[in-house]
Amino acid sequence: MLPLSPEFEGSTAAKILPIRTADDIVLLRAAVRTAALEAGLGLVELTKLVTASVEIGRNTLTYGREGEVAIDTIYEKPSGVRLTFSDRGPGIEDVHLAMKDGFTTSGAMGLGLGGTSRLVDEFHIVSAPDEGTTVTIAKWKR
Repeated sequence: MLPLSPEFEGSTAAKILPIRTADDIVLLRAAVRTAALEAGLGLVELTKLVTASVEIGRNTLTYGREGEVAIDTIYEKPSGVRLTFSDRGPGIEDVHLAMKDGFTTSGAMGLGLGGTSRLVDEFHIVSAPDEGTTVTIAKWKR
């Protein structure tokens, strides 16, 4: 897992979005795109961040049943966007195993968490059975 950068003074107050339905994932995609544009991310960086955010948002909905995401646009150098997803679902029993490509509990391809970590500049996950999951990702302007 990539370490988190220290907090920056140039960040906006977090925009909090609920994740309760598939429609919320559509709203998430639009909000992340807007934040990425405001932070000055290029097209490739924006696309990677939106892709990663939709993957983690879907995981929040599917496995955590519901949750929320905090979207922080950071204007100081390095400028970028940090997203913090949280849920109170059943949690992940073995985070290390869940990060491995091919691991799945739903019969999917098993590329979600590992693939997401490769799309972003920072990735951090905290989870425990019956305690929910928090995933923080960030993408910085190049």
